[in-house]
Amino acid sequence: MISGSCVDADLPVVIFLMGATASGKTDTAARIFDRFKCELISVDAAQVYRGMNIGTAKPDKDFLDAYPHHLIDVRNIDERYSAAEFCKDAGVLINDIHQRGNTPILVGGTMFYFSALENGLSNLPSADSDTRILIENEIREKGLSALHQQLATIDPASARRISPSDSQRIQRAIELYRLTNVPPSELTTHSKRSAHLGRLENPIVKMTLFTADRKFLHRKIEQRYLHMLEQGLIDEVKALTHDLEDPASLTAMRTVGYRQVLDYLFDKVSHQEMVDNGIVATRQLAKRQLTWLRNQSNLVWFDICHPKTVDAMMVYLDRIFE
Repeated sequence: MISGSCVDADLPVVIFLMGATASGKTDTAARIFDRFKCELISVDAAQVYRGMNIGTAKPDKDFLDAYPHHLIDVRNIDERYSAAEFCKDAGVLINDIHQRGNTPILVGGTMFYFSALENGLSNLPSADSDTRILIENEIREKGLSALHQQLATIDPASARRISPSDSQRIQRAIELYRLTNVPPSELTTHSKRSAHLGRLENPIVKMTLFTADRKFLHRKIEQRYLHMLEQGLIDEVKALTHDLEDPASLTAMRTVGYRQVLDYLFDKVSHQEMVDNGIVATRQLAKRQLTWLRNQSNLVWFDICHPKTVDAMMVYLDRIFE
């Protein structure tokens, strides 16, 4: 149900509520909001975009009226929102929330944003053996040129800088993107700056929702993606991109789920292939998120399959807030 230890930290603390996609973070954040004197900050690189509602599982208006989230709907889809901007915005909000006598709860699944707040932006993720193996297998199956083309789609700047024959640099660039969901050129730009850029000075309490039952999580992911399609995800993507010259080039449209729908709208795949690709891509995202979480220190784990998980989390937070 719970593993880890309570963090003995002086106030004011910042609380991270993390977890893989479809692990129930939003509903859990609402329960915390109901009980404690806190404010919620969204840590989601896609929910910052206006109009990207269905495919990001963004809470609806009624929910947000009851449980306000900072940093939702702060950009148009043709605008960039970097990790550095997130750190700056979150830092200002955290300070304001503390001054109001509340505790900031940062909730979401963009792990690179959490890492940037805790460690600063200079440190690039270390090599991940599982991700490397998958990339090497793709090179054997599809060829290096296919991986370079993939890089050109997710980060044209890196693709222009890296030769199509430079296997090592292509692999590393793809690996960085899959570990962070941030274009490698943006990561390397930040890595040249101070290690303190974006880093919080506040004590951080880190919690995560998880399940050891992979099949359970996979079922939830499949059900959620199918539900998004039933809600009108395809029409949402049409409405967002109908007057854009090159929607596939936008950072917002590279979000898992959206880029698969774009492939369908541009007749690159069939409807069933779009569905299958969206589910697989979301499962891969969840795997990357869990890989990152397993490498974290001082992280308290709460099993979403245990019936008393929320109660255990409230007991844990009682100790933090006392």
